[in-house]
Amino acid sequence: MTKKQERHIVATVGTIIFLALLFLLLWFVRLYAVVPEQEEGVEIAFGEVEDAGGYMAEENEAVPLPAPEPAAPVQPSAPSDNDLMTQEDEEALALRKEQEKKERERKQAEALEKQRQREEQARIEAERKAREAAEAAERAKQAEAIAKANQMGSLFGNTGNTSGSGDGQGSGQKGNPVGHGSSGGNSWSLSGRGIKGSLPQPSNTFNQEGRVIVEIRVNAAGNVISATHKGGTISDKQTIQLALDAARKAKFTEGDHDQIGTITYNFKFN
Repeated sequence: MTKKQERHIVATVGTIIFLALLFLLLWFVRLYAVVPEQEEGVEIAFGEVEDAGGYMAEENEAVPLPAPEPAAPVQPSAPSDNDLMTQEDEEALALRKEQEKKERERKQAEALEKQRQREEQARIEAERKAREAAEAAERAKQAEAIAKANQMGSLFGNTGNTSGSGDGQGSGQKGNPVGHGSSGGNSWSLSGRGIKGSLPQPSNTFNQEGRVIVEIRVNAAGNVISATHKGGTISDKQTIQLALDAARKAKFTEGDHDQIGTITYNFKFN
């Protein structure tokens, strides 16, 4: 017989002995269990027997009630983690709504600003186009007047520029009444205007030879309110600036409105 078989037999015998002892233990416990005695019945009298109802409280006898116990004060409970989380969520939601509101207001302000800028640019562009159209019309009118003056001069045998009726020394007007003339080797053109005195000459500090054409804008009082370089044969900035400075000093006769004309300066070596 092997050791494994011996162990199996010993385990089987031990199990049988354990079950037999357990059965005997349960048997003796059931055999000697104490059976509780039954209480005898209590007679109860029914009917109109005076003592059948036992002790009855007399009618209208006050039965004292126990005093109510005072309620324990409710202690405030400490905020739980859930309460803190809820409060944080509400604050975060309110903050997010406030940020969204500010972002909407910022975008609306930007949209209004862009709209205002577009309208301003459109207004400036419309004014520029209107100004250019008025200047083009004025130039066309001046060109037409010059052409007519030249035609009239050719009819009377005078094809050159005239210097007007002034003597060039006093304050009298000098220049062609149709709006062009020459002075000191330089010429000017301004429709319907004459020049007061003589045409201002540039400073003699230049060392260039050629021509500078200056476009002038003259107000109703006859003052030059702007002067810009419009062309010529000289590109030297210093010489051009001398021409602009001289043109701004010119004085013309009065008119009804602003007008645009030109002054041509001829520079020669000193």
